[in-house]
Amino acid sequence: MSNFGLFVRFTLKEGAGEGFDALVRETAAGIKAKEPGTLVYSCHAVEDAPDQRVFYELYADREAFEEHERQEHTQRFLREREKYVARTDVDFLSPYAGKYPTEAPSD
Repeated sequence: MSNFGLFVRFTLKEGAGEGFDALVRETAAGIKAKEPGTLVYSCHAVEDAPDQRVFYELYADREAFEEHERQEHTQRFLREREKYVARTDVDFLSPYAGKYPTEAPSD
């Protein structure tokens, strides 16, 4: 399996949720429109933790992830998130079993 994934936990600055979530929605729109190699880009609020956000990202392969990182909408997110984020924790994942999409969702 050549998929490549990330699990990211953002701890937001107090009261920064609304601004961060707006930035994420803008970024996700660019990902949907321009990144066929991004199979899953799933952003979650954490129950009972209003300053936490969790992302699960799955790419067709490492090159698709690198292409994602080069996109202007991703570069903007990386620059702008500093306004909202107090801490970022990233785990790089190598999927080996489970149920995975075979192509990018069309929604």
